[in-house]
Amino acid sequence: MPPKVKQQKRVHATPTTNAQVTATENKTPNWPAVQPVLPASDLELIPLLPHQILTIPRFWTANLCKAYVTFLSSLPLLTTPGKPKKGDAVRVNDRYQVDDAAFAEQLWSGTALKELVESPVIDGEVLSEDARRTLWGGDVLGLNSKIRIYRYKKGQFFDQHCMFSSPFHFTCLSFQTSSLTTHQDDDSNNIAFPSTSSLAATPAKTTWTLLLYLTSPATGCEGGETVFYPDPPRKREAAPPPVIAGLEVGMALLHRHGKDCMLHEGREVTEGEKWVIRSDLCVKR
Repeated sequence: MPPKVKQQKRVHATPTTNAQVTATENKTPNWPAVQPVLPASDLELIPLLPHQILTIPRFWTANLCKAYVTFLSSLPLLTTPGKPKKGDAVRVNDRYQVDDAAFAEQLWSGTALKELVESPVIDGEVLSEDARRTLWGGDVLGLNSKIRIYRYKKGQFFDQHCMFSSPFHFTCLSFQTSSLTTHQDDDSNNIAFPSTSSLAATPAKTTWTLLLYLTSPATGCEGGETVFYPDPPRKREAAPPPVIAGLEVGMALLHRHGKDCMLHEGREVTEGEKWVIRSDLCVKR
């Protein structure tokens, strides 16, 4: 079993080194077509924790997920270090990273995601324009072109981590190398978002993490749940119970990151493999 970290321990995500980033910046993969997918009318945003964690069950079909697991297995994944620096959260998994604006756009507008995010309905309530901006942190542009693929095999996990300070958690700093600044996975990053109407990119920032689960107990993957640990309402009060997002084939999970990041972990996979596609929601800045 992985070492357990107490909820109030000040930990942050293990940074990816410059060498790892360079090694995983491969040429654009020939991604399989993102189809078939269900229309937005057949899907919904379900809050696991209001304004903090949302899921979209059946965002991808089981057949599409199966096709992608087969394809992703052919990519040159790298294993993250199992012995992080002091104060870093332990992360042991295999990952692949590529910058691909076209694939990010396919995930965004080629699926129901764009409609669900731009016209959100939460618990049957259609959000107003102001409520929508408050929820997403601004005017949404689309998905970050930085695409990450995660594979967790049996015994692999991502220990408890958070990024920025809340009343009870400290601020985590960026890891810097001489030629590249690599932010932790749940940091909010300023980026140049490619424009579809001009050559100039739009100044943007990331506000929510998008995780798309491709495997689950139905495919033989046991464990690997994403678990969030809400802060106590006051310093001397007990913390609310953890919020557990179990794996479901084709489910998308959105959770806030940056200054609003909540302490969370990816539990150890005990059987099979956990496959995840990762991007971020981007808003104008």
